[in-house]
Amino acid sequence: MARADRVAALGALLFAAGEPVARERLAALLACTAEELEAALRELAERAAALGLMLLAHGETVQLATAPEHGPLIAQLFGGETGRLSPAALETLAIIAYLQPVTRAEIETVRGVDSSAALQTLLAYGLVEPRGRRPTPGQPVEYGTTPLFLERFGLPSLEALPPLPDELATLLAERRRSGQPAPSRSAL
Repeated sequence: MARADRVAALGALLFAAGEPVARERLAALLACTAEELEAALRELAERAAALGLMLLAHGETVQLATAPEHGPLIAQLFGGETGRLSPAALETLAIIAYLQPVTRAEIETVRGVDSSAALQTLLAYGLVEPRGRRPTPGQPVEYGTTPLFLERFGLPSLEALPPLPDELATLLAERRRSGQPAPSRSAL
């Protein structure tokens, strides 16, 4: 299959799927190598940007989605905006995004407060999901973000998350390792 045909077919597959598709599955459908698929994905991402779309990469899956700057217009098309997250839910989501996979106990260690309600909200919105169980005593559930998280926040991949300031990243890593509560917001 010619490169231009591969890119067009890839766009059609991702548009028709409407949800994340495994790279391995796409390569099999397009009868191409992983390298050829990556080249086609890069080209599709460039073409999609001109159409108000973006390519989302989440782990081994990719998805075609609308660009975040068109969100308000799309919300009007579908009859209104989606719900907003509380500050507690946003804080919990940020912790999960940067530290994933992370357990509820680790989230609570960083936040310094019970995070059950915020975590349930994020699960209900489909922004986070269980990723399995940690092989430690009690086998706590580990959580990570979903492709919907990337879509809602307009991120092409987790690597696009803005970097944490060095001091905050170091402090969070130390608190997570030691099991101590995070300092109050005013101390950050």
